Amino acid sequence: MTLRHPIRIAGITELPPSGAGMRIGLFGGSFNPIHEGHRLVVEETLRRLELDALWVMVTPGNPLKNHSELAPLSERVLAARQLLTDPKVRVTGFEAAHGFTYSWQTIRFLTKSMPDRRFVWIMGADNLVDFNRWERWRDIANMVPIAVYVRPGSGRRAPASMAANALSRWRIDEADAPRLASLAPPAWAYLRGRQSPLSSSAIRARKQHVKPK
Repeated sequence: MTLRHPIRIAGITELPPSGAGMRIGLFGGSFNPIHEGHRLVVEETLRRLELDALWVMVTPGNPLKNHSELAPLSERVLAARQLLTDPKVRVTGFEAAHGFTYSWQTIRFLTKSMPDRRFVWIMGADNLVDFNRWERWRDIANMVPIAVYVRPGSGRRAPASMAANALSRWRIDEADAPRLASLAPPAWAYLRGRQSPLSSSAIRARKQHVKPK
């Protein structure tokens, strides 16, 4: 989904500030809604990849998902900013301002416009399971290093997925994760660690079944 006229409220669609040489994690998603599981991934990857900053990129909408229950972009950005308070973490909905629909568009824009930054794409293991369905997923792997964080229910399927097998020769050891931001793509790491059972879809489902008093 593309927003032709995104709302510009308090920097909702502005890019976070950065400087040359910074190691920046890119964590995209609908975050509909943001929850503690997302914060766990942010905290773990920020620390284990030894990043200078992590940008949480709230998307206009995932092309592979139904948008009928999608909250407005500004609401999702503001909710994420309230939950993620680490000064190294910045939340932005800038993709809407550029009309980006797919992740490869976002990554191409960032790597071309800021070639002196060291970007790392961050995704949950559940996304790796379906990564081969993403638009131009091989191009994504060739543009930026990727960190995959374990998610409940995907611990076994993700490492055996089509995309994981296709990219297996470029996988680095989990212990070498701090090197990932400095490596030329393709390069990726699978990170195991703390997990949260929360999911945005489950939270939305629970809200629908809550009866008003």
